[in-house]
Amino acid sequence: MFTAEKSPYLVPFDGSFSVSDSPTSPPKGAPDKDECKEALEDLVEEISELQRVLYADNKWAVLLVFQALDAAGKDGTIRAVLTGVNPAGCRVVPFKAPSTRELEHDFLWRTTRFLPERGTIGVFNRSYYEEVLVVRVHPGFLGPQNLPDGKEGRKLWEKRYRSIRDHEQHLAQNGTLILKFWLNVSKEEQKERFLSRIEEPHKNWKFSSADVEERKYWKDYMEAFEDALNETSRPWAPWYAIPADDKPFMRMSVATIIADNLKSLKLDYPKVDDEQRSAFAAMRERLTRED
Repeated sequence: MFTAEKSPYLVPFDGSFSVSDSPTSPPKGAPDKDECKEALEDLVEEISELQRVLYADNKWAVLLVFQALDAAGKDGTIRAVLTGVNPAGCRVVPFKAPSTRELEHDFLWRTTRFLPERGTIGVFNRSYYEEVLVVRVHPGFLGPQNLPDGKEGRKLWEKRYRSIRDHEQHLAQNGTLILKFWLNVSKEEQKERFLSRIEEPHKNWKFSSADVEERKYWKDYMEAFEDALNETSRPWAPWYAIPADDKPFMRMSVATIIADNLKSLKLDYPKVDDEQRSAFAAMRERLTRED
């Protein structure tokens, strides 16, 4: 399996990432579906144990950001990878269209309120990156934001990239491990998944005609993703462009990166000093004397 440090899906920090060169399918020789599912089971167990140590160690927070086009598999991947994690130490926050109140603040405000505490894992299902992705593709969304510089064109996105980089660097410098995943699904695979949502009754609730309409902007979205990943993939907040056409492989790849990065934190349970051990002995004796 790939490690976080050697993952071929790590987006370079030098601005050289190209969407057209980013695969949507597993590489030749990759594990088959059953092998991926088996590996994921082991990784889920490992992440669960690492989360327990993370919680006890209480020095780091972990922020996982998931971005993708519709039907790429964000919900299923989050559920599959974090299914074994104690809910007390993990929080998933989905972000949809901003509310009127949220629009009255800067674009980072609504996500900042949900940043994870030390010892916990926070998951953003979509995030502040929507402001340089969907809003860039549909600049009409800027109108309700009532920005003084809302008509600056390219300069506006450059300012937002800079704000995001500064925001993430600040978080990293203060003990937040940030991992960002772009689930890279092909246009053909997205079509097949939309058709599945139409044809299979138990999936009908997932289907929205608006999602199909967005396919007209595929090229615009790819340009927006390429720019966003190049502008904001940094050592303290790396992006991973994960092939998303094969769900078992995608989930295994995401879980591998999370597990390897958690292990790199060198977490440990708090040590008990001699004074505490003496107190333990006294409490043990007290408890054994109870009726």
